[in-house]
Amino acid sequence: MTEISGRAAVVTGGGSGIGMGLAKELARQGARVVVADIKLANAQKVADAITAAGGTAVAIACDVCERGSINAMRDAATAALGPISLVFANAGATSFTPLAEMSDDDVDWIVQVNLMGVMNTTRAFLPDMIANGGGHICATASMAGLLPGWMPVHVPYSAAKMGIIGMMMNLGIEMRAHNVFTTAYCPGGVASGMKANNGAYRPDRFGGPEPVAEVQFSGSDTTHSTLAFYRPQDIAPLVLNAVKNNRPLVFDHADQRTLFRQTYADVVEACYDDLEAWQAEHGVPEGNRTGADLIE
Repeated sequence: MTEISGRAAVVTGGGSGIGMGLAKELARQGARVVVADIKLANAQKVADAITAAGGTAVAIACDVCERGSINAMRDAATAALGPISLVFANAGATSFTPLAEMSDDDVDWIVQVNLMGVMNTTRAFLPDMIANGGGHICATASMAGLLPGWMPVHVPYSAAKMGIIGMMMNLGIEMRAHNVFTTAYCPGGVASGMKANNGAYRPDRFGGPEPVAEVQFSGSDTTHSTLAFYRPQDIAPLVLNAVKNNRPLVFDHADQRTLFRQTYADVVEACYDDLEAWQAEHGVPEGNRTGADLIE
């Protein structure tokens, strides 16, 4: 079990949406919370609300596109609340522009925020967690990462979010001996305001703020026509329950199990069927005599 009460937590992207919901629920369950956000005013508003409700919170500006900004936030967080043992790497950005129409800045921004932002936040806090005997890192991925066909016109985003899932699951194995646990949260539809506010967060190094394109859903190849968008305050307890139980993954829409089966059970099983049929006809290759080394 991962304890929440009495521990110090950091939530990136904590000034709005899912991050705001997580920060407030962490405080409600007894954690001291650092609300980190690229928009300091947003973070301060959330921290003030937590304090007014009787909790402990501080607001710190952080741009997860910059390692230096993450490291500075880590130092300020530790100075304010003591050793951080709970990290919610939640900051993210989205895009609904077709890949062929995206600029280099468009692609770099989405990958940098969603994948490298989580990677660098994790790397910043991991040494202290190891030194202090343990902790938990929960990264916000997306159902668009687990099920790439769930949200069309989302190529770099899906790639980055799928990367987060692999990152957290692989890191969880690596960190077993250090009592550091990992969870990848895959939202399947949360009313976070991300689409409307997304473009305002785009740093100058990636072209600066810009309006966000409208969602380009294509009808039959998406589940969104009947999707219920849950409120951040309603999914936050679910996510923290998974963290407390050290679950490697946590979802929020049970009805998406069907799409999971269509994406993996059906498709992957068909691939294995093809492989077995091929090997039945052509034989199974002999193992390389020198293992991983290829010597001709």
